[in-house]
Amino acid sequence: MREPAAPTDEGSDSASDFEFDVVPDTDQSFENALAKARAGDRLTVDDGIELITTGTDAPGIDPIRKEQVLEAADRRRAEVVGDEVTFVANLNNNVTTACNTGCLFCNFKNTAHQFEADYDGEHAGFTKPPAESRAVVEDALDMGIYEVTSVSGLHPAFALNEEHREILATYDAPAKEVDYKPPTVYETDPGTYVEQMRAMSVGGVHLHSMTPEEAQHARRGTDWSYEEVYRELKAAGLASAPGTAAEILVEEVRDVICPGKIGTEEWVAAMEGAVAAGLDVTSTMMYGHVENAAHRIEHLKVIRDLQDRTGGITEFVPLSFVHENTPLYENGVVDGGASDAEDELVVAVARLFLDNVENIQSSWVKFGNAKALKLLNCGANDFMGTILSEEITTRAGGSFGEFRSFDDYVEMISAIGRTPVERSTDYRTVRRIDIDDRPHGPRLGPRADGTPMLDGQSPAGSDPAPADD
Repeated sequence: MREPAAPTDEGSDSASDFEFDVVPDTDQSFENALAKARAGDRLTVDDGIELITTGTDAPGIDPIRKEQVLEAADRRRAEVVGDEVTFVANLNNNVTTACNTGCLFCNFKNTAHQFEADYDGEHAGFTKPPAESRAVVEDALDMGIYEVTSVSGLHPAFALNEEHREILATYDAPAKEVDYKPPTVYETDPGTYVEQMRAMSVGGVHLHSMTPEEAQHARRGTDWSYEEVYRELKAAGLASAPGTAAEILVEEVRDVICPGKIGTEEWVAAMEGAVAAGLDVTSTMMYGHVENAAHRIEHLKVIRDLQDRTGGITEFVPLSFVHENTPLYENGVVDGGASDAEDELVVAVARLFLDNVENIQSSWVKFGNAKALKLLNCGANDFMGTILSEEITTRAGGSFGEFRSFDDYVEMISAIGRTPVERSTDYRTVRRIDIDDRPHGPRLGPRADGTPMLDGQSPAGSDPAPADD
């Protein structure tokens, strides 16, 4: 294995302790790569590496070259999607923190053993039965939301449906062989995935759930295809699937940060299955830990190739690693996350490299208001959603809040000279907002009438405490 390139002056240096085969060395020049980007030509991996590093011919991030990349990305954004900044009225309802996967970047999960009925210790996790999930969504619908995002731990009692439970129970040692224990073992029965989908897809809401990792959990121990699994979930109310659980789609990185998680080929197969089942999907990248610049571009290439084949990806969501409360940081594997310059370049190069994905998101949850607004001038055009409850990033150490009002959105977006636009999850329905028509509230939801959603308090039924990947 080869030693990775030296860390940049402005970048994170976590990758310098690892010997990786994939390294940011190219025969391309920064000037040629920038010329191709400005011309709108499809970029190669080497082009992407040159742009995201501002040139491999010198260490560190060159501030002048960086601004050239950001300008090219902002121009491309304007050409592709114009000056509108979109956002959605949504709720995060994560069903359970019980999980045995053991990803080193995550502080969201709690070991599933702690949820068993005979466990006499304490933990801060939760499991919501389907009836509770339904109640949370019903309350949020009255506030005007129209999207429910649900990403949860891999609870051993979870199965796709009752047939799946019967199959899993036939194994001689189901806990060891297929990570299954019956619901009776646990203090709270999470129900099946189908039951949770039915519970959350009420009142005309759009249900965005079931990551590739969850889909793999929903077919474990069977020969069911991902398409079959997603078709079953779609029939129960699932409307689109999040492309999280991606982290970095390069195996040598996954071997370090999430060795127990599905691999790149499995992630791609799940996404292809979701699209084949008639679902839109999103795509993500969690960066700023042990990976290097070349890994980031290889990841973007996987996503671009997937979109070439399926056309089902509605957006790309860059997720800057929030490190403070994670095992990677606590065990000294990393000493921080990505720098501001790296965050800007990831968004910009994503806009330039992903020439077949229209929408690039800037996350106020990850970056805070000021930086998230800056990223809207680096190639991003979407500003997430109202959230109402945000647990995953918060438990990892994030501190930028858990919900956002429409008035906040309109004020921030108009302050940078862009047009605030309410959108549906799939971006097919949009509503330009008149900034003078205050107060602002959602109108696209099944119960939305423009009434402001929030009064500064966490909504009833949501999780005010500490939903990344």
